[in-house]
Amino acid sequence: MEPKFFGIEGITDEDRAYQGSRFSEVRDAIFANPYQKVWGRAGEPPLPVYEVTTRSVLRGVLPFGAPYLFRKATERAVDSHADLRWGADRKGYRRLLHPNGICLTGLWEITEENPYSGYFKKGSRALAIGRYSTCCTETRRGHARSLALVGKLYPTTDPNHAELLRTANLPVLLVTGAVFQGVDKQPSQRQLYQLAEIGKPKGEGTRAPEFLRFLVATEQPRIEGEALDFRNEIMAQIFDKGDPKPKRTLTFNIEVTDEGTTRGLPVFQRRSFKNWRRIGRIVFDNAVVSYNGDFVIHFSHPTWRNDRNDSSTVARVNGHKVR
Repeated sequence: MEPKFFGIEGITDEDRAYQGSRFSEVRDAIFANPYQKVWGRAGEPPLPVYEVTTRSVLRGVLPFGAPYLFRKATERAVDSHADLRWGADRKGYRRLLHPNGICLTGLWEITEENPYSGYFKKGSRALAIGRYSTCCTETRRGHARSLALVGKLYPTTDPNHAELLRTANLPVLLVTGAVFQGVDKQPSQRQLYQLAEIGKPKGEGTRAPEFLRFLVATEQPRIEGEALDFRNEIMAQIFDKGDPKPKRTLTFNIEVTDEGTTRGLPVFQRRSFKNWRRIGRIVFDNAVVSYNGDFVIHFSHPTWRNDRNDSSTVARVNGHKVR
């Protein structure tokens, strides 16, 4: 399938019609069209590298011109809860900042006691779909690149569940400052209340941690290779080259804290943290580098709340910033 330059970056009827999804349909979508039928097999084509340019990101920024695509994309990221965005032509849409990625599937598991609610509680287990990507064009080790991991959790461990489920999304957001500031209240931080509210008993209050990070488990091996593409690095954690069956897993430890300070203007914010505590892990046991993983899967960014534990303090309602 030939990649398109841009799709519809703003909200569509497809976004508005979202009622939830099944893990199996999202999993099947991202595995449907890998760039390499068997990763690392002789004769497979090289992985594509989609270019990010200043011109593409700023397209439409001038007044009286076409709509500013980046702003439309950030509005959609906050307002649309869709897990897949196929578009009218079934080719998805072009990511403006993170076009090169790898998708992973696995299990979220909380193993330690903690004061939080929902799927942060000890014993919580959920199916997970993640996407690891670089901001902008560069994908190679030894070159300037920034990596981000986003994920969605299904409140079940049954990969064949029949009911439609709304996912809780985990964007580890890189600073895209001024535009997100205009759309939502905080440009460089995403809150975690979605995870703290799924599976929560009716009437129980929300208790979400303020900050979350994923750390690669110390037992994961280092994959050697000069100028190694991060997508090949991740695939090598799970697969042997030329063998379609997963052989290993990739584990990230889940750590949280409520203690952090922020300095600087929105575009140049810096944060410092203390007292991180490990509460669980996310174990990925399969991965794919695919067209649908780059163009169709979608990760929502939870709307900011002035109080992350109080739904009445949401800062954006019906597509409009209100606080």
